[in-house]
Amino acid sequence: MTDPYDIAAPVIYDLVLRSRRTVLPDGERPAAVAIAGERIAVIGDYDEPIPAHRTEDLRDLALLPGLVDTHVHVNEPGRTEWEGFATATRAAAAGGVTTIVDMPLNSLPPTVDTAALAAKRDAARDQTWVDTGFWGGAIPGNDTELKGLHDAGVFGFKCFTAPSGVDEFPPLDTAGLHRACATVAALDALLLVHAEDPAHLHAADTAGRIHGSQASPSSAFGSFLATRPPEAETSAVREVIAGARATGARVHLLHLAAAEALADIDAARREGVRITVETCPHYLHLAAERILDGATAFKCCPPIRGEANREALWDGLADGRIDIVVSDHSPSPPGMKTGDFATSWGGIASLQLGLPVMWTEARRRGLALADLARWMCTGPADLVGLDRKGRIATGADADLVVFDPDREWTVRAEDLLHRHPVTPYDRETLTGGVVSTWLRGKRIDTDAAPRGRQLRRSPR
Repeated sequence: MTDPYDIAAPVIYDLVLRSRRTVLPDGERPAAVAIAGERIAVIGDYDEPIPAHRTEDLRDLALLPGLVDTHVHVNEPGRTEWEGFATATRAAAAGGVTTIVDMPLNSLPPTVDTAALAAKRDAARDQTWVDTGFWGGAIPGNDTELKGLHDAGVFGFKCFTAPSGVDEFPPLDTAGLHRACATVAALDALLLVHAEDPAHLHAADTAGRIHGSQASPSSAFGSFLATRPPEAETSAVREVIAGARATGARVHLLHLAAAEALADIDAARREGVRITVETCPHYLHLAAERILDGATAFKCCPPIRGEANREALWDGLADGRIDIVVSDHSPSPPGMKTGDFATSWGGIASLQLGLPVMWTEARRRGLALADLARWMCTGPADLVGLDRKGRIATGADADLVVFDPDREWTVRAEDLLHRHPVTPYDRETLTGGVVSTWLRGKRIDTDAAPRGRQLRRSPR
């Protein structure tokens, strides 16, 4: 048995959870996890007697850390008809996610100054079933606002290098990106970048014909895919690397879809550039070849690419070139996902499904639950400096997921808890199901009052 996390550890713990498949920082093994109050106090052997007021033996159900999803668009206040804190965090809890960090855009106002941050915190109060933090935004003209947001506890700043899809959150040009890098470097903060180069983006008309491209795709989705080629990502990634190299900024690349960019990222790291990168379950599970004409639930930006690209992303995960996997949950009302790929909203709703989607793919590749915990729990928590989240360890918050790795089930969009029943995974059979989710030592009941807290960045 390890030592208790403090000298005042109780003789009798509040709860012990036993599992033959406990996912710990050093791998998966049988273990007993003892909880005192809101935190993990002791980790013992599976059969070890540990006095507790209540003990649950999960047997062969897996016990994982709660997932940490650092890329969620909640859209409240201002666009609550798209999503909201109540619906998003209930869906998160149902999917094993115990911590989210909300993106600064699609809400109105966007989180680009401290007044907007205060409005967002007010909107979230008493509405969150999971713990919730916030990103700030970097847009043209708000350089002087970043320090105030940083001091107010945002976890970093997001920017775009191409149009964001909403007019109130415009992109940074090259000079603006470098200024943001310099400002963030001075704060020792983190700059998140949606990296697509508008010079490589092409327009398409509603018939799917491409303007500014020689591509001749064979389907409507192929036509859309040609409007956002891999070169748009690789070119923007090189500019982000240049900005980070010149300023010493810590940068993070969002939702990488083009595996071609991994070579530049790897080379930059080797020369000391402080850069991390994420990808998303939809890029690791779906493939352009399987997307039917008119299936606009699959539209996102950057787009889902081909099967060979998907496998290259998995290679990047396996060898450590990709750091984390997060959802980029970006829902919208159903009416915005109708029509054609040229005009429908570019966002995928998947917050509740990331863990089973990833396990479906990981298991067939011979990967382990410990790999998922590294990519979806510990890695995102480390990105934002939440050292008590995303791990089953003495002293950590008792944020836990009971997961059945053998369950096969079929997704029904109408049963999901996010606001609108639109998802590309509808009617797909997945492997692995969330049995229960625990936040700071208590099982989350999405029919009871929410217990989520608002999180602030800790000083580095």
